[in-house]
Formats: sequence, structure tokens, C-alpha cells
Amino acid sequence: MKKFIAAIAISALAFTGCGGSESDTAGNGDTSTEKRIKVAYVTNGIDPFWNIAEAGALAGAKEFNVDCEVLMPPNGLADQQRMIETLLANGIQGVAVSPIDAESQASFLKKVAGMTNMITQDSDAPGSDRLCFIGMNNYTAGRQAGELIKKALPDGGEIVIFVGRLEQLNAQQRRQGVIDELMDRPVATLETMQVEQNDTPIVGEKFTVLTTLTDGFDRPKAKANAENAMVTYENLDAMVGLFAYNIPSCIEAVKSANRLNDIKLISFDEADGTLQGITDGYVQGTISQQPFEYGRLSVKVMAALVRGEETGIPENKFIEVQSKVVEKENVEEFWTELKKLKGQG
Repeated sequence: MKKFIAAIAISALAFTGCGGSESDTAGNGDTSTEKRIKVAYVTNGIDPFWNIAEAGALAGAKEFNVDCEVLMPPNGLADQQRMIETLLANGIQGVAVSPIDAESQASFLKKVAGMTNMITQDSDAPGSDRLCFIGMNNYTAGRQAGELIKKALPDGGEIVIFVGRLEQLNAQQRRQGVIDELMDRPVATLETMQVEQNDTPIVGEKFTVLTTLTDGFDRPKAKANAENAMVTYENLDAMVGLFAYNIPSCIEAVKSANRLNDIKLISFDEADGTLQGITDGYVQGTISQQPFEYGRLSVKVMAALVRGEETGIPENKFIEVQSKVVEKENVEEFWTELKKLKGQG
């Protein structure tokens, strides 16, 4: 542990944070000399999805009278770890993190949990000693996306799934939910779900999941994956994007290939390009995680933990934020409300 703390102190000298924070004078007008609580909200990358979560975190900072720093690692796991090390060296009192690779980060996250109030959000790390996880049931959301595919292709078809990373637990759970729904399998729990390998096509009675393509959060590669999929699989019927930017990247590729009318698009999250596609009729729908609440609830729980107040953490340590299916009939209302929430940040 001493070596770990020393490494943190060294990294703190060289690191400069990114993202937003609420200043010491923000909040409900408290001007007392009491030292303000400082917490941090750490994402797994940079994406418009996280801008919405940031708005929620900063709104939560005002609501619960704390300072919150939002950090978005641009270059993956090493960046995320360095940011957290710096936070700890600076005496952060709470960290809400979306782990990039829960398995490989387990040892590091356990150390973090031993030094501050650590919770996970968006993607979980059950073996990390985190105090709770805030997010949606990603397996259930995957099955909701599968239902959208069935609605778009009632006679079945050939599917390709697109995602940034498969190391993230949320990506694994969403993907498996999609597959299980398309294969008409019984509903699993998060504990009993079995992750399907990505080595051969998964063939069911009506649907075939041809492959899952990853891009490492590289937007040009995400678009190239979609372009290559259309060339490789001539009978491709649908593209499913598990991360916020995947379907906007697919839209660019499909438009360029003049195939908007024959490839169905199903998304996650609430990128403007996706919502516009739903409005215009060439995206079937999307599964929204309500990231604003991820940020707001994370700050609420961290503030309560630091103050020793009631946290609302249930026995299973899972604070579930319900996912929402957005389609043509409700996209206008959803998008209007989303713009209002983003304005609060």
C-alpha cells in the first residue's frame, strides 16, 4: 500500500485534470468556513453521452452542496488510472468511476476502494469492493434492443453488432441481451448470464448474429467497420450499435453506400445523430440509459457517504436507473426533455 500511495503522489505532480468542476463558491449559497466536500466523476472515455452525464453530475453538485470534478480519459485504461491516482493523492473524498476493464482493473480498484468512497457507474466492477453500482440493467437493455430488431425485421435477418470495447462489462451484458432475445432464449439474470464468444456466427431459427466488431473508441474505425461489414456481408439486414457513437458512425457509412432504405439501424444512448435518424425514420429506435441521472445520483450517493447520511444503497448494492426505449412516437418529447436537462449543466 505504501508503494501505491507513493506512486500516486508522484503522478500528481505531473497530471492536469480535464472536464468540468463546480467551484468552491458553487452550491446553495453556503459561505461558512466548513471545508467543502470534494468528489469526482470519472468516465471511461470522451463522448457526447458523457457530456450529458457531466451535466447531471454538476447539477448534483449544486443540489447537494459539494464540489465535483468530472474527468474524461481520452486514451483508455492508463489515462483513467492516472487520473484516479491523482485524485487520491489530492485527498478526494469520493470517486464514481465507469471501469474500462473490470477484470484487469480489479486489484487497482480494490486499492482505490480502500482509500476513498468508491462507487461504480455506467459499467460495474462487482469484484472491486465498490460501495454500490449506479446504472441500468444492461442485459435487460440488450433484450430491449433485440425487441426493436424483431420489430424492424419481423421475418428475421442477418445482424452485425458494433461496440467500442468488449472488455467492459456493460458491453458484454448488452451484447448478450441482444443475442439471447434474438435466439428466443429464456431471460437470464446478471449473475447467470453466459457471455457468448465472438469467434463464429450465432445462428437461430430466424436471426443470425454474424459478428461483433470493435473500434476502441476510434470514430474513423467505427465508420470503417460499418463500411467493411456492408462489403463482407452482402445480405446484411441490420446494424446494432451498443455505444452512443456507433450508430451515428453507421449512419454515415450507410448513407454513403445509398443503403438507408435496406439496412435497419438500432442504437443505444441519445446521440443527436441517432435521435435525428429516429425522427427521419431511418433508425428504428434507441435504448436510453438516462445518463443525466447517472451523474446526479452518483454525486448524491457520494455526498451522503462522506457526510455519514442515509445513502439509499440497497442490500444488493445496485441502484438501478431504468432504461427507456425511444422510437418514432416518443422521440420528439424525449429530445425536448433531454435538451432541457443538458441546459441545467
